[in-house]
Amino acid sequence: MKIICVGRNYAAHIEELDNEKPEDPVLFLKPDTSILLKKQPFFIPDFSEDVHHEVEILVKIKKIGKHIDRKFAHKYYDEIGLGIDFTARDLQSQLKRKGLPWEKAKSFDGAAVIGNFVPKTTFKDVNAINFSLKKNEETVQQSNTALMLWKIDELIEYISKYFTLKIGDIIFTGTPAGVAKVNPNDNLTGYIEEKEVFSIKVK
Repeated sequence: MKIICVGRNYAAHIEELDNEKPEDPVLFLKPDTSILLKKQPFFIPDFSEDVHHEVEILVKIKKIGKHIDRKFAHKYYDEIGLGIDFTARDLQSQLKRKGLPWEKAKSFDGAAVIGNFVPKTTFKDVNAINFSLKKNEETVQQSNTALMLWKIDELIEYISKYFTLKIGDIIFTGTPAGVAKVNPNDNLTGYIEEKEVFSIKVK
C-alpha cells in the first residue's frame, strides 16, 4: 500500500504558513514505514526541534483505479478516517529554501498517524464532515471538509492521473489551519464529528 498526501488544500493553512495558493493539488508520498504502529507513542526524531501536528481526513481506497472520472470516484472508497501528517517544519523549511524534496521532513518513521476508519454511509455528505484535533484536552485544529479547495472526489480524479490507486491505499487530504509544535508528554486526540478515532502520546 502507499500513502498519497495532499498539501495546501485549505486556504487558512496556506495563509498561516505564508505559502502561495497552488493551481493544482500538491502531492507527495509517504512510505508504509512512516505509519505509526497502533498503541505506540510518537517519538520526536532527534533531527528536528520543531515537529508540527497536521490533522487530516483520510480516504481508504477499496479497488484498483487509473484515470478515474470524478463522477465515478465515489465508487472507489467506502471508509473515511482521520490521521496526522507529522512534519519536521525546521527541516522542511531548509529543504524548501534549497528547492529540494520534502520527504525527509514528511516521511520519516512514525510520521503518519492513521486512526480508526468510519463507514462512508455514516455521513450524509462527505463534503460536510466536521473533524478536530485536541492537544492536552484543548482543541487546536478544527475544520470541515466543505472548506477543502479540492474535494475528495476531485482529489481521486487528479491523483489517479499520475498514480494507479490500489486496494488499501490511503489518501491524506490536507490539513486546516492550527498546525503547531508538539512537545514531549503531549496527548493528541482526533475526532470525526464527536467520535474519537485516535489518541496518541508524544515522547
